[in-house]
Amino acid sequence: MIVRLMGEGQYELDKKHMDEVNKIDNDIVKILQKGDELVFKSEFKKLADYVKKNGKKISDEVIKPSEIIIPPYDLTLDEAKRIFAGDGLFPD
Repeated sequence: MIVRLMGEGQYELDKKHMDEVNKIDNDIVKILQKGDELVFKSEFKKLADYVKKNGKKISDEVIKPSEIIIPPYDLTLDEAKRIFAGDGLFPD
């Protein structure tokens, strides 16, 4: 799966990591329902950090269609509520 981290590039993430990514994504949806911005920021950073740690960075010269796009870190709580609606970024 190709994941784009806005402002940081693309990463190829093996399917074996999808369960953990889905868990983090679902946790973010629950946190947003509670409206806790500090916890949201922490969990949102955890999502991006997981992709960077476990994904293979794709050269900036290569552009592939991204299956998932993770917004930048300065995402507000209100913006996140619109983006992470329903199942979140990663479909279950």
